Amino acid sequence: MALDRRAELGAFLRSRRARLRPDDLGLTHYGGQRRVPGLRREELARLAGVSVDHYVRLEQGRTLHFSEAVLDAVARALRLDPVERDHLYRLARPWPEPGRAEGTEGAAGPAPQRVRAGLRRLLDSIADVPAYVVGRNTDVLAWNALAAALITDFGALPPRHRNLARLVFLDEGMRGLYADWSGKAADVVAYLRLDAGRRPDDPGTAALIDELSDASPEFRRLWAAHELRDKTHGRYVYRHPVVGELDLGFETLRQPDDPDQALVAHTVEEGSPSETALRLLAAWAHRRQPGAVS
Repeated sequence: MALDRRAELGAFLRSRRARLRPDDLGLTHYGGQRRVPGLRREELARLAGVSVDHYVRLEQGRTLHFSEAVLDAVARALRLDPVERDHLYRLARPWPEPGRAEGTEGAAGPAPQRVRAGLRRLLDSIADVPAYVVGRNTDVLAWNALAAALITDFGALPPRHRNLARLVFLDEGMRGLYADWSGKAADVVAYLRLDAGRRPDDPGTAALIDELSDASPEFRRLWAAHELRDKTHGRYVYRHPVVGELDLGFETLRQPDDPDQALVAHTVEEGSPSETALRLLAAWAHRRQPGAVS
């Protein structure tokens, strides 16, 4: 079963109303006990310059064909950042993104993803830092030897389990690998939420969310917050059981002609203890390879 686009839209808008306070926006209180956190629908409509009925129809998802002017006004009133604004547009105006023809997914969802041979060669050429290709729903589609040595042996996992969200929440080893597991978990959920908004009709997305919601209270809590984050760059501190602590940055390179795949490559500061640890990790990974000479 696919995600309910109308329900997603309503929950997203309510979550963004809840984080705003009338006092911060110069609004006059209606008086009495407020039954909802943040702004009331009437207050939001007033800020956006639209009728209350028009805004209510948007939040309730009665129609998915609102004008750009209305969506822009609501986005400004809610103080959405660019990532959140794009998410609102995808939910409220469900038109195919550039490069993806309408109706190509079908009832069974999108076709299985394949990594181009050229991208695989590029990945294999990155020998000194961990790198991998992430696809829809945080599936790990390809990886180099250092990524397998740092995160997990992806090749030893069933294809269905090669998924970052599933690993972070269902693999106990991940809790010890990340120095700030809670921050990593929040990042993964916020990225999965953003990615799911691109394809709310994909039954695979809904199945993953249902699985993680059933298995993990932490995932349920983070998913309900409706946070959004596009992982373009950043850093994580790893606590590897063999080589110790590694403070690594990462850069995400998304292909213009295939936005559903991204190459994630870690970086390390030259001359740092993490660079030394990364070299030790590379040597350890090499010794693990079949036929390697110790």
